[in-house]
Amino acid sequence: MSRRCDLTGKAALTGHKVSHSNIKTKRRFLPNLCQVTMMSEALNRRVRLRVSANALRSVDHRGGLDAFLRKAADRDLSPKALALKREIVKATAAG
Repeated sequence: MSRRCDLTGKAALTGHKVSHSNIKTKRRFLPNLCQVTMMSEALNRRVRLRVSANALRSVDHRGGLDAFLRKAADRDLSPKALALKREIVKATAAG
């Protein structure tokens, strides 16, 4: 399983750990990922996603999962989230 946020696409970064004597050692900066269950009002069901803590705040700020996905760019979303976005758009257009 990759260390990538399903909603924002945030992934691991690489850099250096720098000691006091300025010795540089490779290291990875990992995103703060959480396995969460969110409610979709348009689909009237719960969805499990692997999301960064930063994305959770963004979802709350935009007014829920449905509003976040409608506004999110397709290139940032995981295949699972992209399929969910298409379902939500179809459900809101029909009803």
